[in-house]
Amino acid sequence: MLDKSSPGPHPLLFDLAGKKVFVAGHRGLAGSAIVRRLQSERCDILTAGRRSLDLTNQEMTWRWLADHKPDAVFLAAGRVGGIHANSRYPADFIGDNLAIALNVIHGAHRAGVKKLLFLGSSCIYPRLAPQPMTEDLLLTGPLEPTNEWYAVAKIAGIKLCQAYRRQHGADFISVMPTNLYGPGDNYHPENSHVPAALIRRFHEAKLANAPSVTVWGTGTPRREFLAADDFADACVFVMQHYSGDEFLNIGTGEDVGIGEFAQIVSDVVGFRGEIVFDTSRPDGAPRKLLDVTRLHALGWKAKMPLREGLARAYGDFLDGGGRGV
Repeated sequence: MLDKSSPGPHPLLFDLAGKKVFVAGHRGLAGSAIVRRLQSERCDILTAGRRSLDLTNQEMTWRWLADHKPDAVFLAAGRVGGIHANSRYPADFIGDNLAIALNVIHGAHRAGVKKLLFLGSSCIYPRLAPQPMTEDLLLTGPLEPTNEWYAVAKIAGIKLCQAYRRQHGADFISVMPTNLYGPGDNYHPENSHVPAALIRRFHEAKLANAPSVTVWGTGTPRREFLAADDFADACVFVMQHYSGDEFLNIGTGEDVGIGEFAQIVSDVVGFRGEIVFDTSRPDGAPRKLLDVTRLHALGWKAKMPLREGLARAYGDFLDGGGRGV
């Protein structure tokens, strides 16, 4: 959403109209939202499924980019998951995400891609970073142990974009999204993130007339949640209006306690039982809120209210639009 009240002009630096735009990871939560958003940009959207393009395979990735010659790339592909998945598959999380970042970024440079946007994650910041987290806090302290494998790979992707910009003059940029939710999310019972996991858990409890639902942790950590379609709109806006060495945070600028968030999901789903917190389970970082001052200064702000966004996500879940349902 373009913020009409923010000061200064918002020059169009990169027009997507008439260009071939490759969305890597188009079936994921973020990638599918970017594809939906691009449909109004009069561009030629390129996608490729895993069977035809394995982004962890260097030769296959380079050949595909050379053959299709996209003008722009949204790099939304990656192995993602919550605390449980990160802890159980550390080699997969660091190895696959490092390979995807290197293969696509270097392959894009080889193929003459004019602009690339890399999607990072707010987990790149130190576990005890001051809140809200500004972009300059990167690498100023230890990472959160429960997702450090994923975070290290995402940090490497940011640095790759910066390195190709500095050495080769490539217009490669990075954005750091906060926690996303929405249509097309992964609802796997073990490998999903908090919003999707809670939607599924409360829905199943409602169907079973269960007296309670257990939520991991104490419920006290605070998190920021952004609708995937808002995020996609921000990505397209940044692709069009930003070119710089530094990455940009993308979020709402507001956070909510996990306990309160669980109650909102419960209300949206229609579960009327008790919420119980399993304090033997890890909380993760005590608070994660992004400072979005730089993004607001460019002229973009999130617009989807949390409850409304979760209602849309639940509708998508009921329609079978998610993965792992």
